[in-house]
Amino acid sequence: MAKNTSFKLDDLATSERIAKRIARAGLCSRREAEARILDGRVSVNGKIVDSPALNVGTDDEVLMDGRPLPSREPTQLFRYYKPRGLVVSARDEKNRQTIFDVLPAHLPRLISVGRLDIDSEGLLLLTNDGDLARHLELPATGWSRKYRVRVQGQVDESKLIPLADGVTIDGVRYGSVIARLDRQMPSNAWLTVAIREGKNREVRRIMEYLGHKVGRLIRVSYGPFQLGDLDEGAVEAVKPRILAEQLGMDAPEDLNANDGKQKLKLKPRAKSGGRPGAKSRAGKPGGSKFSAGKAGGGKFGNRAGKSSGGSGERSDSSDHKRGKPTSPRNSTQRNSSQNNSKQRNATHHSSSGTEVTKPTKRGPNADHRRPSSRHKASRSGRR
Repeated sequence: MAKNTSFKLDDLATSERIAKRIARAGLCSRREAEARILDGRVSVNGKIVDSPALNVGTDDEVLMDGRPLPSREPTQLFRYYKPRGLVVSARDEKNRQTIFDVLPAHLPRLISVGRLDIDSEGLLLLTNDGDLARHLELPATGWSRKYRVRVQGQVDESKLIPLADGVTIDGVRYGSVIARLDRQMPSNAWLTVAIREGKNREVRRIMEYLGHKVGRLIRVSYGPFQLGDLDEGAVEAVKPRILAEQLGMDAPEDLNANDGKQKLKLKPRAKSGGRPGAKSRAGKPGGSKFSAGKAGGGKFGNRAGKSSGGSGERSDSSDHKRGKPTSPRNSTQRNSSQNNSKQRNATHHSSSGTEVTKPTKRGPNADHRRPSSRHKASRSGRR
């Protein structure tokens, strides 16, 4: 995507309306800020302001109720699955429940990017930056809004094709609409509809124009942002780096730094028990080449397919952990010292019947099986 030079994230204006400055600090909306100004609750550089028609700069000191404004919050964008039955508005004239009544309390003051009517559901973008909201709503951005629509009746696919050239309904001109029939059932059908303008109840009016009443409407994407697997009523933050990339611009340095810190916390590197700095194999914790150290005298403690004694037989890390003998000298030493715990483990392991590397010369009591008659005869002859 080409870089966008008309809009910048967290761009500090040298001069802006005082109500906008107050709203961007997260205290209230612009309308509420204007009302507080008229009430004489706001001062600039020690003087009470009686009109919102005032521009302030970065060096001006703005106080509300005698206290300085909070520091400007970084721009944030959230994906929200709006349920049916909620109004997308800060307050409703009919006292119906709004999305802001049910959003988690820990979120900052947010505004919606566009709207969904009370009977619609699906993806709704929320942000704390009014400039970003207006930028994303502009048709010039070129982002399409995609919907899954269930309509009543039998759909004639031939009537969907001309919608790509736009349509005029009751004197209102609607731009290009891409509609596709996904599934036809006996009494209703599912369609996928993509629009770019997002006028009030646009999809519903176009479907009614074609003779179909909409039974369900779900927005599944807004530009590059997808509804995905969000649960109904769930809200999820968009990473600043991803937001900057989708807007076609470079993220500010502080946002990139925060993004990096989040990655480290989400994917901590596993500590290896072997050589410091050894890389983990295939990124798996504990998969380091040297994680077992040099137990059993082998060079690679837990590397499968390598013999610790050099005989070509396969061994694994469990053999070294349990003290499996790897050479005649080690076998003799382990069996001759009964007070050492590792030697006792080796003796127990060899008596369990597991195949081991046979030494060329046997030390005393190297094998715990009963000696054969030939061994008895040789011992009696020595006596």
